[in-house]
Amino acid sequence: MILAPPTDPNHPNDHTLVEHHDDPTHPAYLIPELCRGFYTLGWVTGTGGGISIRKGENVYLAPSGVQKEKIEPRDLFVLTLKERDFLRWPVHKPLKQSACTPLFYNAYDLRNAGACIHTHSQHAVMATLLWPGSEFRISHQEMIKGMRRGGTGTAMSYLDTLVIPIIENTPDEEDLREGLEEAMRKYPDAPAVLVRRHGTYSWGPDAERAKGQAECLDYLLEVAVKMKLAGMETVGLQQ
Repeated sequence: MILAPPTDPNHPNDHTLVEHHDDPTHPAYLIPELCRGFYTLGWVTGTGGGISIRKGENVYLAPSGVQKEKIEPRDLFVLTLKERDFLRWPVHKPLKQSACTPLFYNAYDLRNAGACIHTHSQHAVMATLLWPGSEFRISHQEMIKGMRRGGTGTAMSYLDTLVIPIIENTPDEEDLREGLEEAMRKYPDAPAVLVRRHGTYSWGPDAERAKGQAECLDYLLEVAVKMKLAGMETVGLQQ
């Protein structure tokens, strides 16, 4: 469930949490920058998609219902990792925290992730249509080496088969939480989850490696779709 910001005027709202002082590693600096980059890739379109970054025991979240390429630090929400209490929220305009919030917390709770990325990649959507079952599989591709077991573990090998679970979409994004959690528990080595006709959720130990894995995943999805449409197998060395 997505909680609304506190309405009690006495509840602390610490705006210093989004003062990044041009530190390129600070979540308040990174989230707007990454959203702009993802927009140019077509991963976030208009108000869809997003990113969350953990800093210590705090979780930074992009807002919902805004143009992601125009996000500013003052638009961000900051919640505690454990209790999910509000530490900071926007006051310059009525914004809601990302509808992906419950799903991002799955990555923090189940994988001890440092960042989580949600894309609306067309390659991901096509893959979920071409793989009608509950799994996407690909092997013998160099870019698999850019993926980590479980998203936060050891690096995978060229010889490994990358298996990504596919879950069904729901009309409301927050209702995907249980399906995502179930898939993450069933596939502990999977570094991401695909949502049919929707996109991807992937994560990493920090923002830099989460970004790198999201890029590798999108590359692999694009190659796999092209192979599938060309009548080629994506697992094994068949031509």
